[in-house]
Amino acid sequence: MNTPVEPSTRAVPSPCIGTCRLDARGYCEGCQRSGEEIAAWLGMDDAARRHCMEVVLPARAQAQAAHREAELDAVVRALHPLAATPTAPGWNRAGIEDLLADPLTPAAVLVGLVPRGAGWQVLLTLRTAELRQHAGQVSFPGGRMEAGDADPVAAALREAREEIGLAAAWVAPLGYLDPFDTISSYHVLPVVARVSPDYMLRLNAREVADAFEVPLDFLLNADNIQLVEREFAGRQRRYHECRYGRHRIWGATAAMLVNLRERLEAVR
Repeated sequence: MNTPVEPSTRAVPSPCIGTCRLDARGYCEGCQRSGEEIAAWLGMDDAARRHCMEVVLPARAQAQAAHREAELDAVVRALHPLAATPTAPGWNRAGIEDLLADPLTPAAVLVGLVPRGAGWQVLLTLRTAELRQHAGQVSFPGGRMEAGDADPVAAALREAREEIGLAAAWVAPLGYLDPFDTISSYHVLPVVARVSPDYMLRLNAREVADAFEVPLDFLLNADNIQLVEREFAGRQRRYHECRYGRHRIWGATAAMLVNLRERLEAVR
C-alpha cells in the first residue's frame, strides 16, 4: 500500500505558479527555482524558504532581467531604426530574380520577441492547411500592406491583430531587418518588436492553426539552421530550414532569422 504524502506544515508557501518547465539554464520558467531547490523545498525550514523567496529568487530575477536587456540592446543596435525604413531590394533577390513578377507587392511581418526567464522567445504561427499560399507553414504574423497602413509597422501590427488577435498595446516596435523578397512576389519588411509576456491571443481560425514560442538562442544558433538545396523551376536553389520539436521552420521565416543572426554578429 502506498504511503500518503503529508502536506507541508511550513508557514512559507511554495512560489510555484503551475508553470513547471526548466529553461536552458536549469531554472523553472514559472517560479525561477532550480530543479534542486524545487526537490528540496518540502525539507526546508521556514528560514531557508524565506531566504530563497526574499533573497535568492529576487536576485536571480534581477540578474535575468539585466541579461535580457543586454541581449535586447544588441538586437536594437543590429536593426535599421524605425525612423529610417529600408528601401533597398530584398537581400535575397539575386537567387530568385527569375521567379519574381514585378512590381512586387509590399508586405510586412512582425518578428515578436517575448521576455521569458533569462532570455527571449520568438512568437511564431502555424498557418492552416486550407490557405491558398504557404498552407501549413510556420510563419511570422503578417501580410500585404493595405492603403490605410501608414507604414510597414502599421501593417505588421494590423496583420498581427487580424491573424492572432495580438493587440498593439502588447507590442513595442524596435526596428527593421533587411527587406526580403519571396517567390510569391512580395517585398517583405520584417518589423522586430518586443511583446509583453502577458499577451493574450485570439487566433483567426481561417488563417492560423496555432501560435507558439521558440527560444531566440536556439534560432540564432547556426548549428540549428541548415542550408538545404533542391531543384525548383528548372535549377538548383537554396533555402534555410530549422527543426524545433514537431515544427519545421523554413523558407522566408528561417531566412529572416538568419538575417537577424548575421546582423547581430556584425555589431558584436
